Amino acid sequence: MVTPMAQILPFPDDTPQRPLRVGEKLLQSNSITPDQLQIALHEQRRTGRLLGTILVQLGFLEEDNLAAVLAERTGLRSIDLKNKNTDPALMQKLPKAVAQRCRAVPVSLNATALEIAMADPYDVVAMDEIRRYFPRSIDIIPLVAAATDIAEAIEHYGCFTTSLDGILNELETGGADTPDTGSWQHPVVRLVDTIIFDAVKRGASDIHLEPESSFVRLRYRIDGVMQQIRALHREHWPELSHRLKIMAGMNIADTRSLQDGRFRMQAGGADIDFRMAVMPTAQGENIVIRILDHRCALLSLEKLGFHGSSLAQLDLMLERPEGIILVTGPTGCGKTTSLYAMLRKISSVDVNIMTLEEPVEYQFNLIRQTAVQEEHGLGFAEGVRGILRQDPDIIFIGEVRDADTAQMALRAAMTGHQVFSTLHCNDALGALPRLVDLGLHPRMMAGHISGIVAQRLARKLCTQCIIMRPATEDERRILRCDEAVPYPLAQAVGFAEAQSPYLAPVSQALMIGEAVGCEACNKTGYRGRVAVAEVLRVTPQLDELVAADQPRSALRKQASAEGFRSMIDDGIGKVLAGEISLDSLRRAVDMTRPE
Repeated sequence: MVTPMAQILPFPDDTPQRPLRVGEKLLQSNSITPDQLQIALHEQRRTGRLLGTILVQLGFLEEDNLAAVLAERTGLRSIDLKNKNTDPALMQKLPKAVAQRCRAVPVSLNATALEIAMADPYDVVAMDEIRRYFPRSIDIIPLVAAATDIAEAIEHYGCFTTSLDGILNELETGGADTPDTGSWQHPVVRLVDTIIFDAVKRGASDIHLEPESSFVRLRYRIDGVMQQIRALHREHWPELSHRLKIMAGMNIADTRSLQDGRFRMQAGGADIDFRMAVMPTAQGENIVIRILDHRCALLSLEKLGFHGSSLAQLDLMLERPEGIILVTGPTGCGKTTSLYAMLRKISSVDVNIMTLEEPVEYQFNLIRQTAVQEEHGLGFAEGVRGILRQDPDIIFIGEVRDADTAQMALRAAMTGHQVFSTLHCNDALGALPRLVDLGLHPRMMAGHISGIVAQRLARKLCTQCIIMRPATEDERRILRCDEAVPYPLAQAVGFAEAQSPYLAPVSQALMIGEAVGCEACNKTGYRGRVAVAEVLRVTPQLDELVAADQPRSALRKQASAEGFRSMIDDGIGKVLAGEISLDSLRRAVDMTRPE
């Protein structure tokens, strides 16, 4: 019996096909795999949550990709709330509790229409609830935005200073300051939460609480620079420190010992880890909280500041199936973040990536991560021995700090593994004698070092308020260029391809960026940081010089002949491109060093 064709085809020719569901659309665009979709669907049946939200929470999908698919499927416009200055007066028209429940933020309002950013544009119940707070004649136009961006915007309804003043007034007077959420919390709890939310919002990497004789200083480290936020009365310090120590699982009765702890909480629209350290001082316990926002570790090499020839050299290094890739620099220069970006670039289901870190600060899918535990006999050298028995393709060692670890890293590279690690030294060429100091023989290193990256972090100029001005004579001397040749120099150091709007034509004076300050950058003139780096790919010619234990001058001469660009050259290019200021470059890189 012949089966009718209509029963074989899912859609007859004269029947319009239904729109693709979100999961099908994500599969079609190769954003997720069938296995990941099945896991998410099982979780959806179990919990009843939205499929897209589950995919993001499981780490199978980036929120930006989900927002793009939702916008395409619904035909709605998407909006990036991170780069959008919302109107505080407009946001106050929608109560905070309603905004949280509906996962929506009002963006713009005119006489006829309200644009509102939503995580789920299909939520008709939320649309009806929002409509109650605006005139019936207003059309509501939903926009698609990432859920964490909406949550972050909702968290910071109102002014931080006013909120903090209200909480402090409540502590001092005992008066009730009604919370926005409708559920009462102790003012000390809200004080800690407000400080943490504000630090995350400002992009701080650390929170410093420093007791003095009569007050407690609150400072944030933002873009590598300490900024004092305000001073709190000393009488609040015992309750404040106890609350923080309880959150981090510390002993509140012990005030004379060093203590370390961790905690996790929702801040900035995402789950963020916080690492806390307490040190007893003459004025009392000093508390420093490191903010471990995984979103900061998910940046690509391009967003970190690698462009042009530097990026091309890195790509060639990553293509080698074996050998050691080192990232060097002082503490806090972004070495681990750059290595994470490299690992994420080459990560796939086809390779087994294993890491050994101290500690594991950010967790990633498809990467097996292990924390060093010296007290249990698991150091770097012992950990590498264990990893080699786990059939790895790629190994990441948090730091090469002693001879045993260096030997194990070299042994792993010699047996066909790709090895990534960090090393403390000043520049790329300085890594080679440093490895010799750690006991590696030059002839053994030759052929097994793929490349070395040295980097520093320089503060980026705020794009909202940057001004370009002619460089002075002293500044042209520091930048090592004449007034008539700004563009050829930028071209030589690899920034012509960036097509920066700030590069001046050859006929014009040399223009450089200057920090001004606006609301977007908290009046500092800077927003974010960028890597100023030098990338040394070890070629066969350089390998011969390394094996012969040639001096640094010979290595630099050969590297320069192969197109090697120093950190100074890279930094000058970023100054000429208007990405960083000359002051920022001089703070990050030693400009007095002869090339």
